[in-house]
Amino acid sequence: MYWFAVLANFDASGPAVFARATIQAFEKHEEDPVRKCFFSITRDEMNHEECCQRTIAKLWPGGPLDWTPVTDLEKAAHNNIGWLYHNGGRYWTGYSSAVGKYSLPVLFTSFMMGEMAASTLFRGMSSGTRHPVFSEMFQRIGRDESRHLQICMTILENEWPGLTDDVRSLITRQLRAGFVFLSMILWEPPEGFWELPPYFLDNHRVLMDHAREAGLGVLSYEEQAENWRVAMARIRAIVERWGIEFPAIPELDIEGVHVDFLDPEEIIPVF
Repeated sequence: MYWFAVLANFDASGPAVFARATIQAFEKHEEDPVRKCFFSITRDEMNHEECCQRTIAKLWPGGPLDWTPVTDLEKAAHNNIGWLYHNGGRYWTGYSSAVGKYSLPVLFTSFMMGEMAASTLFRGMSSGTRHPVFSEMFQRIGRDESRHLQICMTILENEWPGLTDDVRSLITRQLRAGFVFLSMILWEPPEGFWELPPYFLDNHRVLMDHAREAGLGVLSYEEQAENWRVAMARIRAIVERWGIEFPAIPELDIEGVHVDFLDPEEIIPVF
């Protein structure tokens, strides 16, 4: 339940994020394929959120937060989920006010990073889980994310030529922001954005260990880090072809351009 509650903090934003982007595409009179791509992704993200909702409801009635914890482990899970959803509100406020000012290359580069990371995550979990229902669920979600990635790449191939230096710099910052944002579910939250108490990470690790030992398919810390490195290498190869500098990711020992502290209003939530 805890793992799916963490995932839901991202997947619950998906339908709203892409629905907002769909409206923006209509308001800016984007070409018809772009509008339909956003609409298609919105529908898929609603299905992903439904997977989280049904799983949580089946495993833990009242979850993720409408229940009273009793044991220490339950209290740790309930508290951590509350902190996650507090942060969810922070980035949504920033996104809803910022989406109108970002151009398609910036938006779709952020979306591309999210889809690259998500497809990598769900491929690993679909083969790692010992439960057939979860295996099929992760396989289908991963297939959706791979399709979203191809949509992003097709649009970016048309949008990246002719980028200005200012837009390239903004994309570099968004790549760093995407790593910071997605690491909560794909690895561990880096410092500098998430508002979390000092005990959060220790509790998070214990709870993730329980999910891993139960056969959900959660990768180990090092496996998650290596997955991130592979995803980052693929993204780096793509963006550098267009003269876009890649940000430094010191948490993974990846060299690049230093990016200063990120404000929540700079984060484009994607998954």
